[in-house]
Amino acid sequence: MPGKNIIKQYAPNSYYHIYSRGVNKQITFDGEEDFSVFIGLLKRYLSPAKITSATRHVYPNFSERLELISYALMPNHIHLFVYQRDAYAIRDFMRCLLTSYCMQYNKIHKRVGPLFQSRYRAVLISDDSYLRHISRYIHMNPHHWEASDKTSLDFFLSKRNAPWVHPEHVMQYFASPEEYLTFMHDYQEVKDMIDELKWELATIEDED
Repeated sequence: MPGKNIIKQYAPNSYYHIYSRGVNKQITFDGEEDFSVFIGLLKRYLSPAKITSATRHVYPNFSERLELISYALMPNHIHLFVYQRDAYAIRDFMRCLLTSYCMQYNKIHKRVGPLFQSRYRAVLISDDSYLRHISRYIHMNPHHWEASDKTSLDFFLSKRNAPWVHPEHVMQYFASPEEYLTFMHDYQEVKDMIDELKWELATIEDED
């Protein structure tokens, strides 16, 4: 049976949470250079202005077909939250993004073969009320999420801006960046309580 969210139903003018892991959960970012390469590829494919290579090759541009809302890059997986305008924008974009990154990663680390699992996962977000929560979940992936520079959180807090990141899809529901940060912290308190409860329950079970 195919894994959950592997078989995708693409819809135009829709939001998706995309995630992909390394083959056998192996590392996909092995240092700052790798993170920089991946961010560079996001800029390449999503910046409004088309980008050309040193040999004047024009790279594919998806800025009119897909908007990146939020992201988190973890050592062995990625999370992307996007809005696609046509039904096949995600398919075409992810093919370019993951193939290009794998080629550059293999060149840097002198390896061969695939880097990510053969199929990324994509979840259709059909309820607008989930937009805020998906962005929060993605931004809180790093353990020290507030200090991480591997997510798009700074774009939501107005500390950075770039034409290839579109936090406005979510920030329209908040009066200010400070309100969004409070929204993040509110969940952190709940998460901490849940983690503590799980630890206490595990301790009780061990004693039994």
